[in-house]
Amino acid sequence: MEFLDALFTQKFSSSNFFLLAGPCVVENREVLSETAETLIEICNELEIPLIFKSSYTKANRSSINSFTGIGDEKALQLLAEIKEKHQVPLVTDIHSEAEADMAAPYVDVLQIPAFLCRQTTLLVAAAKTDKIVNIKKGQFLSPEAMEFALNKVVSAGNSKVMLTERGTTFGYQDLIVDYRGIPIMKSFGKPVIMDCTHALQQPNQPSGVTGGRPDLIETIAKCAIAAGVDGLFLETHPNPARALSDGANMLPLHELKPLLQKLVRIRQAIL
Repeated sequence: MEFLDALFTQKFSSSNFFLLAGPCVVENREVLSETAETLIEICNELEIPLIFKSSYTKANRSSINSFTGIGDEKALQLLAEIKEKHQVPLVTDIHSEAEADMAAPYVDVLQIPAFLCRQTTLLVAAAKTDKIVNIKKGQFLSPEAMEFALNKVVSAGNSKVMLTERGTTFGYQDLIVDYRGIPIMKSFGKPVIMDCTHALQQPNQPSGVTGGRPDLIETIAKCAIAAGVDGLFLETHPNPARALSDGANMLPLHELKPLLQKLVRIRQAIL
């Protein structure tokens, strides 16, 4: 897609998948910088186009006591520092029309959370910023139904849209991934991404904190590459056990490079 080619300034292989990766939420400058610098170094070496990801605020939490952020403006300013220092594109989540206008000046991609993927006013607001819009497929939707979400953005005058598979609700406390959804959503003519971390969430835990299976991130990612996905979404952190949000889902930062090396080889094998 031309809008993605224009986004990436770093050296990369045109045959590679692209990567949206970073810590779940902006915690502080130190975690953000360490993660960004490590990701950029790895992706430059492997020629993987990178969009650095971190949420400036987390609106959808399991408990009233869950961490939501360090303050919107402060978090967005820290993201802007990463963008300016490293010349890397950014993606962050938005949850309302007002947030679309607030976040757009700082980032390149606005991400619509899965639970909000049918919110027409939110999708239209994101579209009108003229930023790339990444819509995560709701855990309750079929891949075919995502064409309606896509068309809401396109109808508002923005054709720069990506779709992300993040699993389907399976009972009360688990998700499954139906890989048929990747070619189905690709048939809409837009890039399709696999969210390798949130697809392994285990929601509705008695503790009020969502669980996860980060030990299976590699499996989800390998299958997605084999199924022909265009990009991968992956949250990572220097120390997930101490992360302030979604620590149970994130890949330890030191495990990222060997995983990406394997995925690049799979990608090369299927082309």
